[in-house]
Amino acid sequence: MTASGILDLKALLTGLEPKLLSEKYVFCIGTEGQAHRLSPIATFREVEGLTLVLTKAQADEAGLAYEATFRCITLTVHSSLEAVGLTAAVSTALAEQGISANVIAAYYHDHVFVPSERAEEAVNVLRSLSTSPSPS
Repeated sequence: MTASGILDLKALLTGLEPKLLSEKYVFCIGTEGQAHRLSPIATFREVEGLTLVLTKAQADEAGLAYEATFRCITLTVHSSLEAVGLTAAVSTALAEQGISANVIAAYYHDHVFVPSERAEEAVNVLRSLSTSPSPS
């Protein structure tokens, strides 16, 4: 098993290296059967229903409703799940530019879903975090 990831916020921001994925993604409500059949990149069970995060193409093919499309930016730095401040730094930087951020933390990396039409701009904002003075 590999190390559990970086904890230091300054090191995380320096090594952020955001990578924009090419697909458009959507968040929608689905069933267990749909989740099994469609193999979404993420699911989350809430009281109101099962959220599926999947490609727009998959949702369209399955006839699932969604409100908006998003692009995924993977922060390629290996962040620890116990790191403090990374999500706040990323979401604050994007919020200052009026860009919404839906963050999903996975074992190795954090993944930020931003509105499709603002994705390139969001990547530039995140890249600037690597070069700007970071919190101590």
